[in-house]
Amino acid sequence: MKQWYEELFENYSKTYDSEEFTKGTVGECDFIEKEINYDKTINILDIGCGTGRHSIELSKRGYFVTGIDLSESQLRRAKQKASSESLKIDFKKHDARTLHYSNAFDLIIMLCEGGFPLMETDEMNFQILQNAANALKTNGKLIFTTLNGLFPLFHSVKDFLAAATKERNATYKDNTFDLMTFRDHNTTELVDDSGNRKSLNCNERYYVPPEITWLLKSLDFKTIDILGAKIGVFSRNDSLSTEDFEMLVVAEK
Repeated sequence: MKQWYEELFENYSKTYDSEEFTKGTVGECDFIEKEINYDKTINILDIGCGTGRHSIELSKRGYFVTGIDLSESQLRRAKQKASSESLKIDFKKHDARTLHYSNAFDLIIMLCEGGFPLMETDEMNFQILQNAANALKTNGKLIFTTLNGLFPLFHSVKDFLAAATKERNATYKDNTFDLMTFRDHNTTELVDDSGNRKSLNCNERYYVPPEITWLLKSLDFKTIDILGAKIGVFSRNDSLSTEDFEMLVVAEK
């Protein structure tokens, strides 16, 4: 039986690229470049690369990127987009929970909930972080976004998603936030690339900053910075607050 996130990304690549949360790629890559001091010699791994928007933008800027994802549909779209711009990006189908890279990359990015924190158990989510840590070289850096557990304590996730949704984008209803597990359960409805309507029972894990800090310290990251994540305008000056739906994490080995 397929999990909701596997069903979600089947035949949803073109529609995905029209979603509002995909519009901040250039600004997000500006932040990434600054974090790596514009060093074009480094190897970058994009976990949960989806349709390749960050991989493609970084490749355009002269970086060597490997992009991995679980969805064949998303990867097919990523390869088409890269090919149309004559970019050489190594897109591969991989499950981030069973990744076997070791000491191979200088930078790993995992943005817009690229795998973590979509998994159905905390152990699976941790496995993704663990595999990312293993894939990093000494002094390597991990940059990822995840859902901010402080937000649902002060705001309605349902109202936030409804306000952020544009016409023809996916919609969310029947949200319930479980305080014992910090998971939001909802029904996600969307129209796929073939015009078929889908209704999926989804749940995503929200994390609070001390959890992320502890998980990364247990994986031997030396410095961990947790910031607010505003689409397209990532900044080290943006302190995390209860107003941020997502948090931006920058961790260094």
